[in-house]
Amino acid sequence: MLFSPLALGELELSNRLVMAPLTRLRAGQNGVPGSLIAEHYRQRASLGLIVSEGTYPTPAGQSYPGQPGLVTEEQIAGWKKATDAVHAEGGRIFAQIMHGGRVSHADITGGHEIVGPSAVAIDGEVRTPNGKQPYPVPRELRTDELPGVIQEIVTASKNAIEAGFDGVELHSANGYLLHEFLAPNSNVRTDSYGGSPENRARFVIETVNAVVEALGANRVGIRISPEHNVQGIAEIDPADVRATYEVLVETIAPLNLAYLSILHHDPKSELVQDLRERFNGTFLVNTGFSEITTRDEAFAIIEDGLADAVVVGRPAIANPDLARRWRESLPLNEPDASTFYADGAEGYTDYPFYAN
Repeated sequence: MLFSPLALGELELSNRLVMAPLTRLRAGQNGVPGSLIAEHYRQRASLGLIVSEGTYPTPAGQSYPGQPGLVTEEQIAGWKKATDAVHAEGGRIFAQIMHGGRVSHADITGGHEIVGPSAVAIDGEVRTPNGKQPYPVPRELRTDELPGVIQEIVTASKNAIEAGFDGVELHSANGYLLHEFLAPNSNVRTDSYGGSPENRARFVIETVNAVVEALGANRVGIRISPEHNVQGIAEIDPADVRATYEVLVETIAPLNLAYLSILHHDPKSELVQDLRERFNGTFLVNTGFSEITTRDEAFAIIEDGLADAVVVGRPAIANPDLARRWRESLPLNEPDASTFYADGAEGYTDYPFYAN
């Protein structure tokens, strides 16, 4: 079943393997994807769907040096080369739209102010072009600024379609801006966007609605990671987690999005399967953040009916022909973690295809 077709929005995927959005930092100082990035994605086009690395919708939303954007004409043109390359191989590709929020530093954003739902900093350090620095205290976004932030995400989403992407995935996971609004420790606002689960979900819901209005629901997916406590997020009250994500999923479900993608260590959990039932649409699962997703696990997720597709990261980094290797039970290349966030082709486009 892992290699059966899947309807996703108005697309038909050739299999149910989805390449996870993977931060790789090969876009240089100007955030323009070059031929190396196009080749990287082209090589992996046999996966049912590729989700791009997180792309920033505004310079203030950039989280990492070398991260690509979807803001300038040059960035759009660079991505067009990548999407054309994927489509030429028969593949499908969505752009992940990612506003980093407080996961950044002014040395990364070119001096742009770091913002978030509240003036609460991450406890830790961030890598900048000038070395490691403490995470700054973000400036709390004013209520009247929120529509403008949403519009930046909408514009970047429209730019993604202009660049040839088949759709967009809104990044509401892993501690970035949308997730920051959901989590009670990073969102301590006292206005209508903070406090209750309904209020904390409001900004994400409004963002989803705005992008759907601009693109159509069939071109929009969303990624969430409840209880994934990274980059300063602390979703540790099970009742609050359930209430927050239930209101989010129930509210966006009638839109009939292309998919809901969930990162969670236990796809069998009551929380995950309850959210799947409430969404009642195409449901993607990614279990491999702390541990690499194995072939057996991927097969079991589909065969046990836990999801419609499986999202994989590191196996797709090291094996451009992962679909063939898993289908035919072939040995895998091992990923080299030292090159994940490096520069150049090493560990990026030089992993070999399986030799016949």
